[in-house]
Amino acid sequence: MAWLLVVVAGLLETGFAVCLKLSHGFTRLWPTIAFACFALGSFGLLTLALKKLDVGPAYAVWTGIGAAGTAIYGMVFLGDLVSTLKLVSISLVILGVIGLQLSGSAH
Repeated sequence: MAWLLVVVAGLLETGFAVCLKLSHGFTRLWPTIAFACFALGSFGLLTLALKKLDVGPAYAVWTGIGAAGTAIYGMVFLGDLVSTLKLVSISLVILGVIGLQLSGSAH
């Protein structure tokens, strides 16, 4: 269950990163509100998960999901540059997240 919380928290991290960009420096109300909600949810779920998981693998999985998710979202919906190197790098991040999740043991 703790790993599920980390995965959802990582997806929420993607949401807060995208909303941070869309807020244009906190000058747009709704993306700013969405950013705050996603950030609070993400940090809250990560905090709950860390009660059961080792901090290193859990934090790395959380940031990896957020980084890969944000990069993919940017390429698909925001017109970010798509390149072979970027796609390979995102794949490596995802493989690293899977490996860390498999290596992390609950207390």
